[in-house]
Amino acid sequence: MFSQLKSSFIEMARESGLMETEVNITARQLTPGEAIGETERKDFPLLQGRESLMQAEFKGAMGQAFTDMPMNFKGKVKDIVEIKLRNNGERALFISALNAVMRHLGKADKTIHCKNDEPELCAREIAESVINQYGTESHIGIIGFQPAIIDNFSKLVSPEKVRVTDLDRDNIGKKKYGIFIWDGKTMEEEIFKASDVLLATGSTIVNNSLEKLTIYAEKYNKPIYFYGTTIAGPAVILNLKRLCFNAA
Repeated sequence: MFSQLKSSFIEMARESGLMETEVNITARQLTPGEAIGETERKDFPLLQGRESLMQAEFKGAMGQAFTDMPMNFKGKVKDIVEIKLRNNGERALFISALNAVMRHLGKADKTIHCKNDEPELCAREIAESVINQYGTESHIGIIGFQPAIIDNFSKLVSPEKVRVTDLDRDNIGKKKYGIFIWDGKTMEEEIFKASDVLLATGSTIVNNSLEKLTIYAEKYNKPIYFYGTTIAGPAVILNLKRLCFNAA
């Protein structure tokens, strides 16, 4: 999957004459205020210090990626595509830069995280759009703890019809919004068996679990949607379904 992303990134950069340019890409860790603003709900992972939102800037275009391993980088496009992608930090650098370059080229949109009351509005729109398509009797699988999305689905279809997995040990085994949080490592296949339609955080591309999710989706013939700014560029290249209504 990353080989496909790298190949596409290199092809885009070469065709546009960007590979050898002196333009720098700068990625930095955003503060929660910069990333998501002031929200009424205080249990977003970004506000709990469990995730950071990295931002790359390329010729005035911005691209972002969630990560638990924030890093800084400054260099040319040719340096970015040579990154080894050995860990979440390196993958976040690569993805944020990819998103920024694709935004600059007009090949990706909604690459900047929504703020203030917008995450709540987006979560409601995501839940309503899925339920409108698949019905209130559908069982919903959510991969990654996103409180606003989970809360909205629990109200629309009832907590009993929602399954959630997460990798954060502070969430696993606890009940949130009436829903028991499963271990994302041990229950990753089980959630596909138990759900009619699934949503996954776009940061799965950074923690290197996205490919396995797409394999399970195909194996069990279940539709899967990815949300958030991290997946903006990769969703275009990999032809993934993306829901992101209020990002800039």
